[in-house]
Amino acid sequence: GFTTAIDDFGSGYSGLNLLAMFQPHVLKIDMALTRTIDQDPVKQAIVEGIVLVAKRLGITVIAEGIETREESAALLELGIDLMQGYLFARPEVGRLPVGSFD
Repeated sequence: GFTTAIDDFGSGYSGLNLLAMFQPHVLKIDMALTRTIDQDPVKQAIVEGIVLVAKRLGITVIAEGIETREESAALLELGIDLMQGYLFARPEVGRLPVGSFD
């Protein structure tokens, strides 16, 4: 089998209907919803709803664009499974170590 994901969820035309149509394994929430989430109750409510629906459907939720500890803490409280962003590591150009694919 293979794993499917929906990227940039919450931006543009990525609506809840995509969850029903594609039934992904992973849902990546766009940084438009995660940036400054620690200071924005509206974003918190939206992400909380997305996480609730995703959990009920057995979907792993990843938050994109995390830059501060405060954002990370707020997202952990909302039940996010995984996070990515400059807080954890910046993108790097170069080769992957040989053992990366073991």
